[in-house]
Formats: sequence, structure tokens, C-alpha cells
Amino acid sequence: MSVQFGIWNFEGQPPAPDYIEKVSGTLAPYGPDSNESYSNDGLSILYRAFHTTKESHREVQPHTCPSGAVLTWDGRLDNRAVLISELCDSLTVASTDVSIVAAAYEEWGANCLGKLIGDWALSIWNPRERAVLLAKDPIGTKHLYYSIDNKNLTWSTILDPLILFAGKTFEICEEYIAGWFSYFPAVHLTPYVGIKSVPPSSSILVHPGKHAVNKYWDFDPDKKVRYRTDAEYEEHFRTVFATAVQRRLRSDRPVLAELSGGLDSASIVCMADTVIARGTAETPRLDTISWYDDTYDHLEPDTNERRFFTKVEEKRGRAGWHIDLRSLKKDAHLHRSFEFGFNNDPLVVTPSSNRKLSEQFKQYAAHMLSEGHRVTLSGIGGDEVTAGDVPTPTPELQNLLSRARFFTLAHQLNAWAAKMRKPRLPLLWTAARGFFSRSLTGVPIDMRPAPWLHPGFVRRNRTALCGYPSRLKLFGPLPSFQENVAMLNVLRRLLEYSPLQVEMLCEARFPYLDRDFLEFMYAVPREQIVGVGKRRFLMKRALIGIVPDELLNRRRKAPVQQESTQESPKDSATEWSSLLELGPHTICSSMKFIDPDRLGEALQKAQHNQDIFICCLMRTLRLEFWLRHLVIQGVLANPMSPKSHDHFSSLEAQKLHAPIQPKNSAS
Repeated sequence: MSVQFGIWNFEGQPPAPDYIEKVSGTLAPYGPDSNESYSNDGLSILYRAFHTTKESHREVQPHTCPSGAVLTWDGRLDNRAVLISELCDSLTVASTDVSIVAAAYEEWGANCLGKLIGDWALSIWNPRERAVLLAKDPIGTKHLYYSIDNKNLTWSTILDPLILFAGKTFEICEEYIAGWFSYFPAVHLTPYVGIKSVPPSSSILVHPGKHAVNKYWDFDPDKKVRYRTDAEYEEHFRTVFATAVQRRLRSDRPVLAELSGGLDSASIVCMADTVIARGTAETPRLDTISWYDDTYDHLEPDTNERRFFTKVEEKRGRAGWHIDLRSLKKDAHLHRSFEFGFNNDPLVVTPSSNRKLSEQFKQYAAHMLSEGHRVTLSGIGGDEVTAGDVPTPTPELQNLLSRARFFTLAHQLNAWAAKMRKPRLPLLWTAARGFFSRSLTGVPIDMRPAPWLHPGFVRRNRTALCGYPSRLKLFGPLPSFQENVAMLNVLRRLLEYSPLQVEMLCEARFPYLDRDFLEFMYAVPREQIVGVGKRRFLMKRALIGIVPDELLNRRRKAPVQQESTQESPKDSATEWSSLLELGPHTICSSMKFIDPDRLGEALQKAQHNQDIFICCLMRTLRLEFWLRHLVIQGVLANPMSPKSHDHFSSLEAQKLHAPIQPKNSAS
């Protein structure tokens, strides 16, 4: 997880020395291992390393090719051996990732991008063509932002320098805010008009006065994996999953794996132990970190993950680091208030981020630092890719409908109806409605915009507010493939939405988002992934003997018990009363994001503990105080009237805060 920055003046003018010095200082905490730069012909590139592999210690970046092209690479190249064998004799097994990528670019040009398997972000300056190429891996595990105007192209791993040193105020991107209300904005957007993110699986080619976005690779809907026996599917699953884990164990330091009581994280840890035992892993050791909460053991023992992750620890013969969430809750309750943490912070670039970690992640970060961990393994994506949700026949029935396999459809419909003890017709209708537009089938209640959002804002951004829903195509790729890609796009938005945090400085890796693993899972028959009434059908069969039976046979992981999402905190009457003053005096209302009268009604309901979508209300308040933070920081011009501005200034002195629960990503 290294960081890069570049600025190119199309007229050849170099940036001011103090500008580069300021940018370098902003990047420094994210890349403590080197401070390198390149400057020529109006182009300046900065690179700061965060070493995670033995080869990365020998990298010199920005890297200059024999042709004069200059590369800056932040990533992990997984198919090194394949590329070395296809390229020139000057490469060896000891070659650095950036030198292999440079050789690939010299040989194939921009066509090399689709050949690079791994997690990466790349910038290439081509002096012959006077062009800059920016690109990211197909999944989008890295960040790379850019801004283009009449004179300059600027790009960076982190948003901060693009905003802090732009010398201007910004308009807020309305579609980003709409996407943020549905939790995950589109991958190419940032909160700021004029600053965008390089989309996954895409490149941006910039010439003076013009630029183009190109998709260099995509999953092949025609790729099929078909075997005669279940055992062959299981063997193939073990092979690609082991490879996905092995690739992410490439580290010159111990790797830290998040281990919850769910099957996703447990499978990663158990497969990692298998890989290490074979002698094919580069890391010297795999450690684990887990958190648990026994608050509700008397109601539902399955909510306590400790009972399950200790089974994995027993199998591997060593305990990991444990964080007791119950004790943290007690401490948090004592300090509960309505303060979002923006007031005293330096610039907070997105409404989802701030510099104040929860106590849980403070302990997480402290443990990483004490043990020297720089790489973490996460189970994000496992549920979505391996069908960890409640088993449903919908994708399978949709496949059969689209291919007019009516005899098989009738047979499977009968089998699922008997298993689920439901009538056949509703199951068939649920499958069929996926081919109709939302205007005909309606928007689910949990995806409807909050009633206090401004009608014009809702009308202009309905797609983003509903989470970018997509209608299945009857003809073309199988509906299950379309669903897989749609779910992957949600995960891509999740990764883009999660900014780097210098307080949690590490390189997060996601085995379930390995490109080869995803290609396999998208190519096998749907009935292998989900059996009749059986979730994770293929995964559970394939991992027998690798993962403890208690995990394989566990019922679906119980949701973590938290405070009711329909009820406001009962001990916060004073704070809610103060918040009622916000109604007509908000930046959100001035920018036509919300209707102030309806927001006031919602705040009154919250004050009196009436039913209200409290999570969405908290997001609205968080957005408001973040926008105020941007005004104070000089990033956003104040859109409020002078009278409202006086009220805004008085409210800024108050401590108003909503509790934000951390997302457990260990499952």
C-alpha cells in the first residue's frame, strides 16, 4: 500500500516548490519507507513506499523504462511467474513487481493492463506521445483519484492534496451524496465536482486538451466450467481458493487475518494454514484477531462469535488476539454524546471518514503496530461470492426461464417448494419479476429514499438513491452471471467508499475478490453454488477436513445485536432538543438535499422515541456537520443566507454527535 501523486502542466510549467513540499508532507504518513520523485517537462511525480514484500524493498520508483516511459506502481503482482516467462530474458524470479510491469508495458503497451493479475493502481507517463495513462485492477482494491482542467492533470492515491492545494473552493457532487445515502456511491465519483476516481478494470488516457476512459478487461459471460462429478468441482474450488489465499500471504512480515465465527474468515485462516504447511507461503507467520460480544448470550448464544472462532484456534493450535466488545460498549456508553468528530479535525475528505477511530479499531491498530503487521486478510466478499445468504432458488429459476428449459424448471420448482414449504407460484413470480423494471414491480421499502429528502433531489438521483438497481436481461448472459456482476459492483463501491486511514496503516487483502477465483465461481453451474435449500453448497463440500465441522455445519451467522434502528437513544433528549434548531438552518436544505420542514418532523419523532429510520437520520445529520466542516476548512463556499450563517456559527460551538457503529468485516 504505497502512495503516489502526480501533476502535469500541459504547457510545461513546473509547479511551485512549496506546492510539491506541501503535497509531499501530506503523503508522508501513508508511505514511511521512502521519499522519491521525478520531474521533467512540466511533470512532477511523487512516490512514498509502504513495503509489504521482500521485492518491494529493492524497488526504485518512479521507474524509468528504456523507452523513456515513467511508471509509478502501487500494488501486488500475482502472476509474476507467468509474465516473466512471456517477457524478455532480463527478468528473473527476483525481479521487482514494478520492473515486470514496466517490461510488460514496453512489450504490449496499454494492452498489458488486462494481463496484470493482482491488486494495483498504476500511472504511466509516455513522453513520446505526451500522454499519461492511469489504471486500476479489475476489482478496484486500490484508490486512484484524478482532476483535469485546461492547464493541468493531477492524480493521487489520496484525495487530500487534490483538495487542499487546489487553490479554490469546490462544488459538492450531488450524485455522490445520493449514492452515499444508499451507503455506496458510484465507483467513479468523489464528493467533489471536478475530481473523479479511476474506475475498476478501466484506464484513463490523458492528452493535453482531451482524455478518454477505456475498459481494458471484463469477466467473460461465455466462460463455462463443467464437470461430470461433484468431486471435480470440489477439487477445482480448493485449488483456486488456495491460490487466492496463497497470493495474499506474500509478505516479508507476519500477516494478520481477521477471524470471526463465520465461515468466510474461518475458511481463509484454515486454508492459509494448509498453504503454509505445504511450504508455499512467503509470510513467516499468520496471526489472527477476533472480536466478540457475550451481551446477548442469555437470549441467543449464536450471537457470540467466541464459541466458533475458538474452534479454529483449537484446530491451528494457537490463540489469536481477542477484543471484548462488551467492555468497550460500557465505556462508550459513559461517553455517549452527539458529536461527529469533525469539529477539531484537519480536513475530513468524505462524509464516511474521520480521524477518530472507534475504541475497537484503536485496539486493532495498536495490536498491529506492536506485532509489526502490515498486511491484513479480510473475508469481505465471501458471503456474496459463495452464496452465504439464505438459500434461494431465484437465480437458478431465472436461468431456466431465460433458456426456456421448462421441464427442468418445473422439477426444480417442485423441489424448492417442498424444501421451503412454500407454494410454487410465489417462488416462480419472485424469479420472473427480476426481468421487469422497478416502475412495474415497485421499490422495496428498505431501498426507498427517506421522506425528508428534497423531492427535486430525489427525482434527479433516484437511481443512486436506490443503490443503482439493474434489471435482468432476458437475452444475453445468464441471469445468475448478471446477478454476480451486479453484486460485484456493490463490492467495488464498498471498496471505493472505504478511504485509507493513516491511523490504521495496513494493506488490506481480500481472497474472495481474487480475479481467478471469481472467474471460476461465475463459470460453474448455479446449482453447484446453491443446492436445494443448501447455502454455500460447493464451498462446504470442498472444505470438509480443512475447516472445523462446527463452522461448516453452523446455521447462518446470527446478526450482531445492536440498538434498535427504529428507536432513538432514550438518554439523549437534550441533544435531540438542540438538534431541532437545525431544521430551517442547514447547509443540506440550502443545497436542496433535504426538505427542512420534514427533517424537523423527523427530529421531533426521534426526540419522542417514535418510529423513525434512525440510521438514515443519523446519516443526514452526519452529512450536515461534514458540510459545515468543509465550509470551516475553506473547501466549500458557504451556500447559506447571511441570516442562516449567523445561526450556523452559533450551532458550530455545540457538541452534537450521533453514534456510528463500526462494520464487522471479519466474517
